[in-house]
Amino acid sequence: MYFHRSITLFVFFLFSCFQVYSQDSLAYEVQRQRVNELLDQRSARFGQFNQSLEARTGIFGLKTKKDMQASIDILREIVQTDNHIFKETKVLLDYKDMEKTFISYQAEENRSRINGYVNTISKLQKSQDSLALQIKELENQSSRYLTLLVFCLILVIILTVLLYKLKFGRKTKGIR
Repeated sequence: MYFHRSITLFVFFLFSCFQVYSQDSLAYEVQRQRVNELLDQRSARFGQFNQSLEARTGIFGLKTKKDMQASIDILREIVQTDNHIFKETKVLLDYKDMEKTFISYQAEENRSRINGYVNTISKLQKSQDSLALQIKELENQSSRYLTLLVFCLILVIILTVLLYKLKFGRKTKGIR
């Protein structure tokens, strides 16, 4: 009975760990998606930068100060996006490190709980063996007492019959 309860608790514990792990995985996936969106933005801005380099709105197809400023502004946005990507990637790596730490912590905790369950089961099995031995000894003792009781009962019956015969056997001899 204790063994079944232990298994039930262990299975419940495993499912609760998977739920926490799935929540962390969901946060990781959201963060990964955010980084991918930033990379897409960077690619789009880089395309805009290439177009701005080709733009020549000046006289005789030359670049104007405004064209060059637009290119510089787009390049500045690319650098800012890159910085943002680095920060978000660091958060993503922190999630991974936290996930590894959590998994190793859970594994160690599971190992210690399993060892505790094994020790408890071993103690319960030893206790059960001890109780089974005591029951066997008590059954043997009980059968000895029962045999002794039956023997005493037979002895009392025999003595009662003998005394009855002796008492009534004398009376019947004296009457004749």
